[in-house]
Amino acid sequence: MKPLIYLYSRGAEAASTLQSPLQLAIRLDWGRQLAQTGWGKMHDIARITGFFASLNIPFPSVNAHFVAGLEFFRGIFLTLELGSRLIALLLSVNMLVAYWTADRDAPVSFFSDPGKIYAADPYPFLFASLLVLIFGAGFFSVDTLLARRFTPEKA
Repeated sequence: MKPLIYLYSRGAEAASTLQSPLQLAIRLDWGRQLAQTGWGKMHDIARITGFFASLNIPFPSVNAHFVAGLEFFRGIFLTLELGSRLIALLLSVNMLVAYWTADRDAPVSFFSDPGKIYAADPYPFLFASLLVLIFGAGFFSVDTLLARRFTPEKA
């Protein structure tokens, strides 16, 4: 039994070394996609404003500009992992609002038809933002560099 426990613990240790590279890969891919989505919205703001108006979102023009900027700039910040948890919190709220306004059927039918949640457009962005919110920046990030630089050394 001891050899199995040893092999398991060594395997778990080896897998743990992949945590930061996986966080980097998720962040780079998701940040790029989010920045592209925001860029597209910024360059077709009239269509986004009309869509928001059709969903009865208050102040559709203001919200369209806000969401486009949020997605574009936060996508860039997340790629760098700068202010990661704050940005992930803002984007999580943004994606929950997207679910509630544009894909209302998905969260309402979570137990009866869970596939709607996964098929909705906000899902990958919400999932990735929750990962960043919960697990943080990871080793390969500007947040980590800044934390090392500005954390006082222990005596």
